[in-house]
Amino acid sequence: MLRPTMATESPHAASDRAKFDACAQDYAQLHRESVAVTGEQPVYFAAYKLRCIDRLVGTQFNAPVLDYGCGVGSLTEQLCTRFSRVHGFDPSARSVAAARDRAPQAHFSSDLVEVPDGHFGLLVMSGVLHHVHPSEREAVLRSAMRKLRARDGLLVVFEHNPLNPLTRRAVAMCPFDDDAILLWPWQALALLRRSGLRDVRLQFIVFLPRVLAALRWLEPHLGAVPLGAQVMLAGRAAVD
Repeated sequence: MLRPTMATESPHAASDRAKFDACAQDYAQLHRESVAVTGEQPVYFAAYKLRCIDRLVGTQFNAPVLDYGCGVGSLTEQLCTRFSRVHGFDPSARSVAAARDRAPQAHFSSDLVEVPDGHFGLLVMSGVLHHVHPSEREAVLRSAMRKLRARDGLLVVFEHNPLNPLTRRAVAMCPFDDDAILLWPWQALALLRRSGLRDVRLQFIVFLPRVLAALRWLEPHLGAVPLGAQVMLAGRAAVD
């Protein structure tokens, strides 16, 4: 996924936007090739994240949702199957165009100014932070958090887990991850807390390849096992 633009764009952000504009047309195929080792298609991982989110928010939740750094809309498409008000943001205009085709019922923006502040009950950042230079991650998170509703807004972050060797291999093989700086789980946890979120928790996710699919019912119970291919972090907006 793509790296969000801050109010004053850095050279890192500008180069990332240009890179993802260039690969937007081929993103799906490149992603498919990078995860081939798992035996799954990219849609499996997007649907998996939706199930994780659903367990977090519960069946009654239906506040506005923002997919922050939505890329070509893989996760946005899944979010639209569960939530009625979905907004996607990405600074790559070409990626946003592809996302609109994929999830026409969502509202998309490539300019963060167009995304309302204090509006969203749920904000998801999936695969965004490893494209952000470490010195800028806290600023990007704080920029995203301004879009959350005060007091009860929930921010959910999905990131690769560098403790998993297959994850490291997939990242190394992925052309649009050539700039990736993976976050160690404890770094990601500290980052969210430092950014002002409260009740921050971390869970490891995505454990079993397709050949072991019959055992995947166990995965929701393995959140403390640090071998999952990805991590999910969640925290609430700070009380005013």
